[in-house]
Amino acid sequence: MSQLFALTIPPHAAYPGGTLACTEPAPAALDIIEFGYPHGVVATTSGIPKFYSNGLDLEHAVATDGFWALLYSVWRRFLSYPMPTVALINGHAFAGGLMLATAQDYRLAPSPRGFVCVNELLFGAPLKPPMSALFRTKFPAITYRNLVLEARRFTAPEAVAAGIADGIYEKPEDLLTFVAERDLVTKAKTGVYGVLKAEMYHDLINYLKSPGLDAHDARFDETQALDSERQEFGKVWYEQWLKETKAKL
Repeated sequence: MSQLFALTIPPHAAYPGGTLACTEPAPAALDIIEFGYPHGVVATTSGIPKFYSNGLDLEHAVATDGFWALLYSVWRRFLSYPMPTVALINGHAFAGGLMLATAQDYRLAPSPRGFVCVNELLFGAPLKPPMSALFRTKFPAITYRNLVLEARRFTAPEAVAAGIADGIYEKPEDLLTFVAERDLVTKAKTGVYGVLKAEMYHDLINYLKSPGLDAHDARFDETQALDSERQEFGKVWYEQWLKETKAKL
C-alpha cells in the first residue's frame, strides 16, 4: 500500500509516542495491515473533504450478485479485527457510510460541518436485518429510534451526546490525541483483542453470516409478504366500508 502521509503521535503517560501512517486504499488492506505490520491502531477516513461516505449505491448493490454477503463480511472483519479501529468521520456519514463507521470500535464525528444520519426513511428503503442489528447492538435504544424512525441528522456534539460518536474531529491532531488518551496503541499487544471483540459481538456477527443471515432474511421477506397481503385486504375492506357508509347517508 502506498503511503500518502504520516503523522507523529506525541508521548502520553507511559506511551512513548509513535507514527500514524495514512495509505491509499488497497484490496485486502486489513489483511495486509494485520499480517504485514506491527499491531497498533487502524483508522479509516475519506480523501473527500466533505464526505466520509454518502452511503451505498443501491442500484449497484441490488444488481450485483453476492454484494450483501460481501458487505456484511467487511463489517464482520471490523467487529472481530485484532486491533482497535477508529472511524475518523471527516465529513457527512449517511446510511451505509454510518454503518461502516458503526462496525468499528470508535467514531470521531466531524465538526464544524458534517452530519451523521440514517436517511433510509426519507427515500423509502427498508433496513435489512443485519443493518438494524448493527445499530441496535451498538447504540442506546432511544438513539436507535431517533436514527431510524426520525432520520435525524446529528451534529458532532449531538452524536457524542447520543452515544453514536466517542469524540469530535476538527483537525488531524484530534485523532492523535484520542488514540493517546485511551492508550489504544498498546491494546492489541497481548493478542486477545480480536477474540474479546468477537465474543462481545457474537450475536451480531451471527446476524451477518449464514445460517443466521439466511434465517433472518427469510423472516424479513416473510414479514414483508404478509404485510403486503394485509394491505391488499385492508384496501378492499376500506373501499367496501366507504361504500356502505355513503349508502347509509
